Amino acid sequence: MNVTLLALYIADKQTGREEVNTISVDENGIIGDKFYAKDKDRSILVTSLTSYELAIQNGINTPYGSLGENILVKENIYHLTIGEKFFINNVEFEVTQPCTICKSLAKVDPKLPKLLKCDRGIFVKATSKGNLTLS
Repeated sequence: MNVTLLALYIADKQTGREEVNTISVDENGIIGDKFYAKDKDRSILVTSLTSYELAIQNGINTPYGSLGENILVKENIYHLTIGEKFFINNVEFEVTQPCTICKSLAKVDPKLPKLLKCDRGIFVKATSKGNLTLS
């Protein structure tokens, strides 16, 4: 399965989350991200545009990146199960676990944690080293 890349984000210890045009990944996560090599099964969060559309349908208009994702994709990927693999550009990713409710979403809107309980994203790991670049 190939998915369409829409946006990339990196979490920096000093500047917080920022949108970038390119990220480098390996088996430990996103190189340079504050979560790199901390928990490789939870270091990369992929979110689908579906999550933002669900929020908008419920009166919550929030900018991309505000759900804490590292990678935003066009397709709904939430049907993928642990161990399934997919490609973004030429980089293969493996699903490690679904993303659970996050209390920090309440800072964006109090309704978001419950609304996106099963639709916030999935955690993945890269199966090899590679780069993702927005075109």
